[in-house]
Amino acid sequence: MKLAFSTLGVPGLPLTDVLALATAHGYHGVELRAHPEEPVHPDLTPAQRADTAAEFKAAGVELLGLAGYARVAAPGEDAPVLAEIRALLDLARDLGAPYIRVFPGGGTEQSPEEADATAARRLGTAAEYAADLDVRILLETHDSHRTGADAMRILGLVGHRHVGALWDVMHTWLGGEQPVESFAALSPHLGYVQVKDIASADDTAPLPLGTGVLPLTDCVEVLSRHSWDGWLCWEYEKRWYADAAPLPGLLTPGREHLARLLNESA
Repeated sequence: MKLAFSTLGVPGLPLTDVLALATAHGYHGVELRAHPEEPVHPDLTPAQRADTAAEFKAAGVELLGLAGYARVAAPGEDAPVLAEIRALLDLARDLGAPYIRVFPGGGTEQSPEEADATAARRLGTAAEYAADLDVRILLETHDSHRTGADAMRILGLVGHRHVGALWDVMHTWLGGEQPVESFAALSPHLGYVQVKDIASADDTAPLPLGTGVLPLTDCVEVLSRHSWDGWLCWEYEKRWYADAAPLPGLLTPGREHLARLLNESA
């Protein structure tokens, strides 16, 4: 498995500094938060996109994916959601990213069946565009669909190889799902895995990997047992928790912890 970290942990940091961190701390790749607050977002000009792709190439760091904020199950018209997804897909194509991340985002005014059908309809439409660009859309286990079983209700309706799953291990755990259950549900569609650690279900502020309650050992073990060889991406949610320790000083211990889990599960 290859290791990456998300720029959610270093909000607003210039790309040159992000890539320097990846190189210095031994990470193979980076997941970019694609938001107007960040250096990389869908409003970049063609020249800026070319410069960004060149920076990654020169650094020898892979761009794992673009973490967008489209909510595919949200109530409302399809057109704005599809436009947001397409803009992110275009950016991914231009930068050479294999994946984009979308959220479920179902609303409380919908039934689960309505939310599933809305998300599947939009993802099915976007899948054709994604296929033309050779980029995969990954639905994250999050908010209204936080478990693997929840996400599979949507993905099973879509049935397109350019739509898959992003396993956020915190949300499946908060949803009461065991790692073996999450993997069983998501494995046919799994793009990559987001790892993190927290103190408890009531305190989700980010902690250094291995110091909290999330079942990272079990997650890595089930992935290894099934010879899964994709990406583990550390999503340290510093952007949402200003008092959390700065990520740069945690990157090497975090990589060493994941490497230890991988070695023990091999």
